[in-house]
Amino acid sequence: MISAIRVSAAAAPYMTTGEARLLLKGQKLDTRFEAELLAGVRTNARAGAAPAGGRHPLVVLSPGFTLNRATLTTLAEELASKGYVVALVDHAYESYGTSFPGGRMLTCVACEKVESAPSDAASKKLLARAAAGRAADLSFVVDELTRTAWKRSKMIDPRRIGAAGHSLGGNAAASLMARDRRVRAGANMDGTFFAPVPKAGLGGRPFLMLGTEAHSPAGDDTSWPRDWRRLDGWKRWLTVAGSGHFTFIDLPVLGGQVGMTDPSAPLPGKRSGEITTAYVGAFFDWHLRGEHRPLLDGPSTANSEVTFHNRSPQ
Repeated sequence: MISAIRVSAAAAPYMTTGEARLLLKGQKLDTRFEAELLAGVRTNARAGAAPAGGRHPLVVLSPGFTLNRATLTTLAEELASKGYVVALVDHAYESYGTSFPGGRMLTCVACEKVESAPSDAASKKLLARAAAGRAADLSFVVDELTRTAWKRSKMIDPRRIGAAGHSLGGNAAASLMARDRRVRAGANMDGTFFAPVPKAGLGGRPFLMLGTEAHSPAGDDTSWPRDWRRLDGWKRWLTVAGSGHFTFIDLPVLGGQVGMTDPSAPLPGKRSGEITTAYVGAFFDWHLRGEHRPLLDGPSTANSEVTFHNRSPQ
């Protein structure tokens, strides 16, 4: 949980060393970087900080398949700094490593099942089930955070709840909206819709699709044009030139700080973070706080990397 902070509180850890070790190994980077380096990334979040007064919108964030929730910290901190309550959610047995209190570490059992699936169609079915399971996880988190049993529940405005995610987490955000009417707005960052948006749509609620050029209308992922047509509310379909699948999370931001760039995704890490936080932040500002953001009206010279595809009426 990330919320408004008192400067005097201690900095929250980025992730545990054990989580960092397993993530680096999963990404085949364990021979290049020490786990302590990744675990020691400094955050702007503070452990045990007192929340800001008043009631605030809630955004739940779901990471990509295999990835720890910490990989969405850049976006989470940006939203928190703007007055959102943000919940980063790990999904049991779907990340390379997630530490639990007491030292227990859950690893990616689901990864093994998907990798050993007998066909591509079978693996897609497993991922569709995972997206649906994540939607149930996220709905449960919303339940727990808005119930009076949680001491901070009154800081959340239950009429202003949003969801976003990267990769499978983005699919989960759409699946959550399909099952939970409390979620008023959602965003998918470069995730295939393994679990489709219902043919009946999402009840007119707004949705943002933000991805790589591979997710353009002529791209290989046919789930994006299919589900774009099913979205029945305010919607935007944006792609980012020079981006890669990880552009929308922390990894390229951190990679840029140590001089590491993926040749297949030349967009600089700093720029990756700026674009992601700007567009996702503007989306939630508009649809959870009622603050119109011209950034989402159309292309801008300040963000020439971003292409607007089909657009719904204002």
